[in-house]
Amino acid sequence: MSRGRHRRPRQPLVSRQVSKVSIALTAGGAAAAAPLITAGTANAAPASVAAPQAVAPQAVSEAKAAAAKAKAAKAAKAAKEKKAAGSYTVASGDTLHGIATTHQVKGGWQSLYRANKKVVGDDPGLIFPGQRLSLSASKAKAAADRGQAKPAVSRSAARTAPATAKSYPNNLDGWIREALDIMKANNIPGTYQGIHRNIMRESSGNPRAINNWDINARNGVPSIGLLQVIKPTFDAYHVAGTKKDQYDPVANIVAACNYAAARYGSIDNVNGPY
Repeated sequence: MSRGRHRRPRQPLVSRQVSKVSIALTAGGAAAAAPLITAGTANAAPASVAAPQAVAPQAVSEAKAAAAKAKAAKAAKAAKEKKAAGSYTVASGDTLHGIATTHQVKGGWQSLYRANKKVVGDDPGLIFPGQRLSLSASKAKAAADRGQAKPAVSRSAARTAPATAKSYPNNLDGWIREALDIMKANNIPGTYQGIHRNIMRESSGNPRAINNWDINARNGVPSIGLLQVIKPTFDAYHVAGTKKDQYDPVANIVAACNYAAARYGSIDNVNGPY
């Protein structure tokens, strides 16, 4: 039989411990929490500050390489321009003789041809637009040829200035003289007087003269130029190194004199229509 005493139920041990912890936190929680937070804040790492970035070694190397490349390109361009100055690109209507005369190539068109035979081929009278000819090579070869030949000369001869490339005036006198030099190089006979006499009779010195009324004109091959040469004759007796153009005064004279030499012995022997 119960004694009639009532007891409050005992709490489990775990519950009592939790309650004590709760009381402790409640009573001194604010005081205890503050120092913990403050300490944590004081010991926290400061916000990162961006340090100045040094230039990467790779960037420096690339800049130096770019500068060196630009310098090399500039040097290559200068070398190319210097090389181009000693060359010539063939244009429509050009001849070796005309190129050699214009650029004062020592030794004339023959020297120019020898220096560029691999480019031109076996026919010096057949060159094509776009072909690049070396002018300096022919000059260098001529200089080398002069250096190899060392004949004994007097002191006065040694002091004589070397002859420059021959030039001709662009008129009837110049055309005849230039033609005579080409004829001499190709063993074609003729004199200044004989050529001049026939030119004045045939065309009065007009390189654009054309006969549109005689039998040749009616046959479709009019006589053209200073010495009134028809195209079949001009083509057959054209001399390599001169222009393949009936109207070209020098080419016309040389071809006509070549024809006259074959048929009459010399242009000097021609005194009328031929």
